Amino acid sequence: MPRPRILCISLSPISRDARVLRQLAVLREHGDVTTVGYGPQPAGAAEHVQVPDSALTLPQTPLGVVKLATHRLRSAELDAPAVKFALQALEGRRYDLVVANDARALALAFRLAGGAPVWGDMHEWAPGQRDQYVIWRLMVAPLMDYMCRTYLPRCAAVSTVAESLVHEYERVYGVRAELVRNARPWEDLEPTPLASDGLLRLVHSGGAEPNRNLTMLIDAALELQHTTLDLYLVSAADGGKYLRTLRERAAGSDRITIHDPVPPAELPRTLNGYDVGVFSLPPDNFNMENCLPNKLFDFLQARLAFAVSPSPEMARFVRANELGVVSADYSKESFVAALRELTPDRVMAAKQCAHERAKDLSSDVDVATSHRIVRRLLEP
Repeated sequence: MPRPRILCISLSPISRDARVLRQLAVLREHGDVTTVGYGPQPAGAAEHVQVPDSALTLPQTPLGVVKLATHRLRSAELDAPAVKFALQALEGRRYDLVVANDARALALAFRLAGGAPVWGDMHEWAPGQRDQYVIWRLMVAPLMDYMCRTYLPRCAAVSTVAESLVHEYERVYGVRAELVRNARPWEDLEPTPLASDGLLRLVHSGGAEPNRNLTMLIDAALELQHTTLDLYLVSAADGGKYLRTLRERAAGSDRITIHDPVPPAELPRTLNGYDVGVFSLPPDNFNMENCLPNKLFDFLQARLAFAVSPSPEMARFVRANELGVVSADYSKESFVAALRELTPDRVMAAKQCAHERAKDLSSDVDVATSHRIVRRLLEP
């Protein structure tokens, strides 16, 4: 009997997208998977349709912009260059299941599904991804809202990353999403002891993007003489401009080191040699305010203590599991004050809590949920 044919659409560089790679590992157990996204073919895909890097994921063509400005949303839903490319490459094929990662892939998924079930995995709150910007609120958010309102009720399954988003999708669109967090697999690691020189080793990994508050992390570490800060950063879409700014800011201190990024699978073992995972994200939009990012699960599997900003999901995660400290607000002064609370004993206690909770907070639960979704959607 032939294996089911599964189409996984993610308009992202899939080989660097930890969430989609975990999803792909589940899908490949149930069928032969064709992926659609940027960059090279990811491990686990039987076939890959590589979207050109120059093809944008929104209808940012002259005609597309006019359609967005005049709210001709149905007409614009397939106008993004990346969507047009994928549609041309795949139209006419048949699949048993289609997975759409993020709202901007929903219309494409339904066009290609041909009646097959569609699983919509909403990584974030789609209409609010960049709603701190007026142009997003006026031009793009209505399209994202249209996509969700039109297609999520038609999806055979919907998932998202945090409880607050589960509630929001149900409140606004009447869709009960299943929770699939950005957790990662359990790692067989132990908490490392503190450095003999008394320095507290802070670490952060992620994108070198201006809205990630990285300059504040550097400034906070510079103010605390008993700390070092290591940053493992992926260059953003600005051609590395912000990353160069960070290097310049850190250049005068031998306690700040900026490293090249490491592959997602290697992160926990790389981070394991540090003491405290640090992350502060100002609540500039709904998603930033309600984030529960994959880096927290990287820190957890690395057996680190935590120092984070007071975003509700992150604060609840850290406090409920006794993983470290939460700053009172998003300022440098508040973050420095929180770091000062991390005595050696408290750091080691938090690292031990991370160790004790690493199994229960691994991706096992989320993988099981994903398997249940796929089995249900592939049933005859």
